[in-house]
Amino acid sequence: MAPAFPPQPGHVAKLARRALVTAGPALVQPHLHHLTPRGLSVNHTQGVTLGIIGAYVVVIALLWNLPYVRWVLWPFKMLVIAFHEFGHAITACCTGGRVKSISLDPHEGGVTHMLGGIQAVTLPAGYLGSSLIGALLTFCGFNIVASKVCSIVLGVCFLLTLWWARKDWLTIITVLLAVGLLVACWFIKHAEPLRFVVLFIGVMSSLYSVWDICDDLILRKVNESDASVFAKNYGGSSQCWGVLWSFISLFLMVCGILAALAAFKQDFTQQEKDSQDFIPTVRMLLKV
Repeated sequence: MAPAFPPQPGHVAKLARRALVTAGPALVQPHLHHLTPRGLSVNHTQGVTLGIIGAYVVVIALLWNLPYVRWVLWPFKMLVIAFHEFGHAITACCTGGRVKSISLDPHEGGVTHMLGGIQAVTLPAGYLGSSLIGALLTFCGFNIVASKVCSIVLGVCFLLTLWWARKDWLTIITVLLAVGLLVACWFIKHAEPLRFVVLFIGVMSSLYSVWDICDDLILRKVNESDASVFAKNYGGSSQCWGVLWSFISLFLMVCGILAALAAFKQDFTQQEKDSQDFIPTVRMLLKV
């Protein structure tokens, strides 16, 4: 056996430099690939969903203002108003207040009776809370499984709303109808219609604050509203606060759409397959 001599320091340095030069491109290129900025692409399924959102905006805008046919939106308006009042109620609880009751008005109004809480937070929480809920619903409306998860969370929120509105029949009926619609969609074609219902409610909830603020403060100039009370307590004008909250609502909606485009790349076929593995209600129905 030949004797082993320790390598010379200079020789080791040359070998190290040679190895670094040889392996350098292979080591560096993957990192450069990950650091390369990627554009926000839109596939066919996402494009169809964006088109549906645009159609929802047009249809809601028309039905919102046309006489007689505007009553088609009435049940959904009442549901969105329930989101509005839920925003007041949940922020009141989070800021040390107590909710006495929630009630909806057949003439498309609502009121939350509460004690305590921080008004600087609870007053804008109606519009901004419904806008945030709308943005989350719009986000989930891009995917069937996400819509299923969203409907479960909505169910929990509805239970809280029912507890606070246990003496108001209109709120109870509105919430129960909404729950019935969501549950029914679970049993149709692996809940595929559910995402379009969730998307519609999300778009309407996001835009409700915009249209309602414009309707109350700019067109009809109603004196008493969340914005007018906020302006009276903290300065500024109700129109300015209303417009600011409207811009925030639109911003939240856009954020929800962009987040969905980045998160949900599955096509319709893949979404249906994923939905079959997540609480497969169609199989459960067939077994029954």
